[in-house]
Parts: sequence; structure tokens; C-alpha cells
Amino acid sequence: MSTVVIDFLPDCAYRYGEGWTVVAIDVIRATTTAMTAAARGRRVFPVPSIEAALPVAAVLDRPVLCGELGGNMPFGFDITNSPVAVASRVDIHRAMILLSSSGTQLIHNAAGADALFLASLRNYTALIRHLAARGQPVAVIGAGTRGEFREEDQRCCSLIAEGLLDFGFTATDDLTRRTVQRWQGTGVDSWQHSKSVDYLRRSEQLHDLDFILNHIDDLDLVFAVVDGEVLTCPVGTREVRNPAPLRREFA
Repeated sequence: MSTVVIDFLPDCAYRYGEGWTVVAIDVIRATTTAMTAAARGRRVFPVPSIEAALPVAAVLDRPVLCGELGGNMPFGFDITNSPVAVASRVDIHRAMILLSSSGTQLIHNAAGADALFLASLRNYTALIRHLAARGQPVAVIGAGTRGEFREEDQRCCSLIAEGLLDFGFTATDDLTRRTVQRWQGTGVDSWQHSKSVDYLRRSEQLHDLDFILNHIDDLDLVFAVVDGEVLTCPVGTREVRNPAPLRREFA
């Protein structure tokens, strides 16, 4: 059977290229935001920098600019990196360009993998089933913040890794085994002492925390990044729900 490894921080994604499936996780908040938008039918394009956003925006019709850098919304952006802000908008016909301090950088750095999926606490069961069926080595990577493996990302990584271990995958290193063991038997919401939660509290953005806690494992979808766009499909199928100028098989 195949293997699973847990890692963290955007630059570590370069370790997992050909032969690997990468799962990018930034629970607070980039992957939760991206998946929330894509699940509603909005086209989503994660970008690693403002400079990278410009050519993407140039070929889209009035895209929604969504994001933050260092906790601050860049000048000219429409909304911050927030699942609540995305879920409250009705203009789903407009594509969204998403920028964040760590999460979208991780997504960009993982582009060399054979397949790249997004995960948050919204879809871990569906993703576990999908990854197990693929049978390829899996790197589950938390985006991290300021060099730290934040607790909410640890919990999500451990849920997916533990699920794959139950399917017969093998943990490859001590970090993977320690992370799974640390969180084993704890609640899905047992990470609320995280510094990321403290930041949401200080910045009066606890509505995003409430959103995350109220949308635990509620999506039976997987989210892949293909040619720079987040695409959705039901588990076990090859149906791509988002229109995309370039498509390739990822299931």
C-alpha cells in the first residue's frame, strides 16, 4: 500500500513533485475560503502574489479580488480572505482571484506534484475516500503562519493522515506519526487555543471561526487545482463542475 507524510510551510511543497499527490491545507483561512467559493459554483484562481494576480485578472471579466497579506487587505481588493465574505456574495458569475500570506503560496509551490488537492475541515471524509482510491503517495501539508505549524492545520492534517492509515497507508516519518498521535481521539474542533484563533479574536473576525465550526465535514466534494484553477468534482468521478479553459484528468 502507499504512504502518507505530514509536512508544513509553503517551501516544503517543493519536496513533493513527480509521483506525489499533495494536499494543501490552510484552515484559517485560504483553503476554507477557496472551497467555499468553488462549492457555490464560482471560479477560483489562487495566486502567490499581487504581481501574479495581475495577468490572471487581465483575462477575466471583472474578477472579485479576495485576499490578505500579513492580515491586511491589499489596496484595490474587494474583500479580505474570508469564507463568510465569500459566502455572503451573490455575484457567483464573477471569478475570484484569491491571495493569502501562506495558503496560496503553498498552493503555488505544490504545482509540480502529479495532483494537487485542497482540504479544510469542510471535506476531509470525502477527500480521504478519494485519496485512498487513487493509491498514490500523499503529502498532507499545512500552510503554517510565521514559521509555525498552527493547531487548526495540524488537526486537519492529522484527520486526513489518520484516515489514510485506516485504509492501509503507511506513515513515512516521525512528524507524521507524532502529529496523528497528538490529535488522536480529540474533537475536530479541539484546536481553538490556536494563535490563528487569537488573531481572529483580536481583529474582530470571529465570524470566520463560527463559519468554520458550523461547516464541519459538510461537503461531499473534492477540490483539485488544475492549471491554476480550483475545480470541483464528486468523490469517485471525473466530472469537473467549474468551466475551465484548460482541463486535464486528475481523478
